[in-house]
Amino acid sequence: MSTMYETTVNVSGGRRGHARSDDGVLDLELAMPGAGKRATNPEQLFAAGYAACFASAAMGVAKQQGYQLDDIPVAGHVALDAENHDYNLVVKLTAEVALPQKEAEALIENAHQMCPYSKAVRGNIRVDIEVKGQ
Repeated sequence: MSTMYETTVNVSGGRRGHARSDDGVLDLELAMPGAGKRATNPEQLFAAGYAACFASAAMGVAKQQGYQLDDIPVAGHVALDAENHDYNLVVKLTAEVALPQKEAEALIENAHQMCPYSKAVRGNIRVDIEVKGQ
C-alpha cells in the first residue's frame, strides 16, 4: 500500500487551545462548544472532514456509475453525547443527489462503503445517512 497523503496537526491546550498543521495552512484557535468564543471545536472539524470526504466518495461513485453530476452536497452533523462521563460521537450525513430517490440511495450506500471516514468509524460510532433525491 502506498500513502497518498499524510499530515500532522499539533494541538496545544486541548479543547481550549490552538491547532496548527505542519504546513501552516490550518492555524486556528479551539474552544469548548458553546463557550461564546469565536473559535472552532473538534466536532466542527470532524463534521467538515467527514462531509468533505463523503461528498468526494459520492462524486467518485457517481463518475464510476456513469452519472454526470456537478456536485453532491453533503451536510455533516456531529453530536457529542455524554452519559456518566462516557462521551460518544453521533453523526448524521445528509446528501443531496440529483437523481431519482432509489438511484440516489444506491449511489450513497456505495459511497458509504468506499469513504475512508466511513470505514474508520464503522462499528465505532452511530452514523445515520439521509438521502435527498429527486
